[in-house]
Amino acid sequence: MADVDDLIEPLTAFRRDLHAHPELGFAEHRTAARIAGALTDLGLEVYTGIGGTGVVGVLKAGASDRCVGLRADMDALPIHEQTGLPYQSRHTGAFHGCGHDGHVAMLLGAARHLARTRRFDGTVHFIFQPAEEGLGGARAMVQEGLFERFPCQRVFALHNWPDLPAGTIATRPGPIMAAADKFEIRVEGRGGHAALPHQTPDAILAASDLVGQLNTIVARRISPTASAVLSVTQINGGHAHNVLPAEVRVTGTVRSFDAAVQDRIEESLRQVAEGVAIASGTRMTVTYDRYYPATINDPEAAAEALAAAGTVCADVRTAPEPAFTSEDFAFMLQACKGAYLWLGQGDGGASAPLHHPHYDFNDAILATGVRLHVSLAERLLAA
Repeated sequence: MADVDDLIEPLTAFRRDLHAHPELGFAEHRTAARIAGALTDLGLEVYTGIGGTGVVGVLKAGASDRCVGLRADMDALPIHEQTGLPYQSRHTGAFHGCGHDGHVAMLLGAARHLARTRRFDGTVHFIFQPAEEGLGGARAMVQEGLFERFPCQRVFALHNWPDLPAGTIATRPGPIMAAADKFEIRVEGRGGHAALPHQTPDAILAASDLVGQLNTIVARRISPTASAVLSVTQINGGHAHNVLPAEVRVTGTVRSFDAAVQDRIEESLRQVAEGVAIASGTRMTVTYDRYYPATINDPEAAAEALAAAGTVCADVRTAPEPAFTSEDFAFMLQACKGAYLWLGQGDGGASAPLHHPHYDFNDAILATGVRLHVSLAERLLAA
């Protein structure tokens, strides 16, 4: 598939323009307009405003009613970029620190190639999704009828992966990314003078005990054969050295792959909070939000993805285990069979990890990403 090489220079320029003009979830107005314009120039049917700022391009060839969906996320992160690159973000507090600018460029490259070659029989839906970073843009698109308006027998997405060597492609059947839950526990005492702790329940002491107890849940209430993570990430309370605060907030995240494990962890968390509250004389209110489900690949779709990857890449791997990071492509996989893939972009440890202020997408993998999307479409819609 050497004929994608002529696309890489303009795709690199497009990607770096998006990088310089990042937009946060559900505010990707410039990004969506640029994508819609590029798809229109290719002669595709273009639909906008799906799930907020989502864009879908439709390309048909032949007479088959088979359909495949290819998805790229397009939002940035609320991080201040520190790369110092010539195309560094021009928007303070917004940054393509996860490579979604590269995902968009690769999918546009595939659209350009498939539009000019049309070596397939059926329909390809190019899905450009808003608000992947914690806001559930995939859910919004699905709820607004994505797969009713643009039916797919399979849907695929990829993500650049700094932990894999550049150009390597990996996926696996079953779970590939974790469900993501977040919790906040409000610990209420009465507050009072720090020199008179006997006169008020100590919310800070109760919160400290709570943190220790929470960190036993996975070790002592979940089977050793299951996989889960519970991390406390914030403790907020108090404003003066001589005052016992009336309130402390404890916040954290839970990651898991199995709904039964997820249920057990939430139940245990609530029980622990109730027990510590009784023991400390405080009042605890638990808010628990299961905001992303686990990303579960259909086994047949994962096998198809690995076969397609084998036509464009020498290093194709079945990932030995899933990652504990999360991905809202999970909502699309709940509605349509498909698979999620990792495309290596590592360079021997020199590249920064995802969500780091020094991260940048590796343009050297653009061609591999384009070829992978093209191979998926051509193999599943073989004429």
